[in-house]
Amino acid sequence: MPSAHVIGLGRSGTAAARLLKGESWQVTVSDRNTSASLIQQQAALQAEGIDVSLGLNFSPDSLASQGQAPPDLVIVSPGVPWDLPGLVQAREAIETIGETELAWRYLKHYPWIGITGTNGKTTTTALIAAIFQAAGLRAPACGNIGYSTCDLVLAQTPVDWVVAELSSYQIESAATLAPTIGVWTTFTPDHLGRHGTLERYRDIKASLLERSQHQVLNGDDLYLRQIGPQRWPHACWTSTSGKLAGQGTPRGVYVEDGWVVAEGEPIVPLSVLRMPGEHNRQNLLMAIAVARLAGIQTSAIAEAVTAFPGVPHRLEHICSFQGIDWINDSKATNYDAAQVGLASVASPVILIAGGEAKPGDDQQWIETIQAKAAAILLIGAAAPTFAQRLQQVHYSTYEIVGTMAQAVPRALELAKQYGAKVVLLSPACASFDQYQSFEERGDHFRQLCLELLQPTSVGQV
Repeated sequence: MPSAHVIGLGRSGTAAARLLKGESWQVTVSDRNTSASLIQQQAALQAEGIDVSLGLNFSPDSLASQGQAPPDLVIVSPGVPWDLPGLVQAREAIETIGETELAWRYLKHYPWIGITGTNGKTTTTALIAAIFQAAGLRAPACGNIGYSTCDLVLAQTPVDWVVAELSSYQIESAATLAPTIGVWTTFTPDHLGRHGTLERYRDIKASLLERSQHQVLNGDDLYLRQIGPQRWPHACWTSTSGKLAGQGTPRGVYVEDGWVVAEGEPIVPLSVLRMPGEHNRQNLLMAIAVARLAGIQTSAIAEAVTAFPGVPHRLEHICSFQGIDWINDSKATNYDAAQVGLASVASPVILIAGGEAKPGDDQQWIETIQAKAAAILLIGAAAPTFAQRLQQVHYSTYEIVGTMAQAVPRALELAKQYGAKVVLLSPACASFDQYQSFEERGDHFRQLCLELLQPTSVGQV
């Protein structure tokens, strides 16, 4: 019986373990952490015949010290750094792949759409899936949204297209994944603490496009405009500013006279898009470009775009109360995403920010704060650092409140004090100092908002 070791007891790792167990592999899962929820997962998997070790930093040496033979295959969850010393050691002697690569081996007979980029991936992915489903196609979203890719295999449901949001973490450990259509939404510095250099981060993203049969590129992204024409001369380009010189035809999608136009054909009025912000118009164009490459009819595209409400945790409108909109932008985990979110809402704003800080250029974010935020409530590990940064630019209306539970009621007080139109959670940080994921953080914000505003806000949610 072949053996496999899965690193990481998250959603992806659990799905990979169950998939391999169902294929008659002997499966072990390890996670370097220990918590009550992980212990519950451990018990559930062990009841299925899957061995689970908690508090273990995987390496071939650590297995040998416990008297375990090396596995035939190592599967890495997306959240596990690909260059951990134990993994580097394993890759020299053991086949080592990511969870997405494992799913690809089972699903590669279906056409894939792979969506990557620093920001915009989730909304673009969700909108592509909605358009395909409006056309009557079975096209579930997976990867960082919806199913994990191995969950899609486990579902054993036939599909017409696989629509996968793919982070750099997933791409770097999926060397043979080759989508029919590859989409690159934006490129700005992110995850440099993991990848080390901007060039390494760029090359990981680009590798997905290199392996794709067709490429869709956001022509409004300055960096992609610089590198894209030479690398992908036949790509489909999009732009909210009209045709790009040399890139708007014959496969371009752009805005002209208030309409989204594809290859000269009007597709849908821009006004039907219900999501605010220039970035969401860019996401819309890329989704339509993919749909056109897949041969989807204009009527299905228009139907899906008109009905699409947006995605949770990305400028998600939670409720309105006393003229104040409460908006969840928990997915804004870096400065660029947070700047885009803040720029997209009405001012003045009470901003909730903070968490686990990432390297990056905060200049535009800071400038947008100065222009739009009446006050900022700082939470999480980054709060003291953010406070110091705000002091440097002489921005004084901030408070360190520490937790979301303290931030939400204080935000209501400040919104009334400053006549703010919006309370916005847009953290500019990862969530891992206080939460398991940005989704958990956003769900907590939503819960606190609704609890604070009930029962007055009933009917306004």
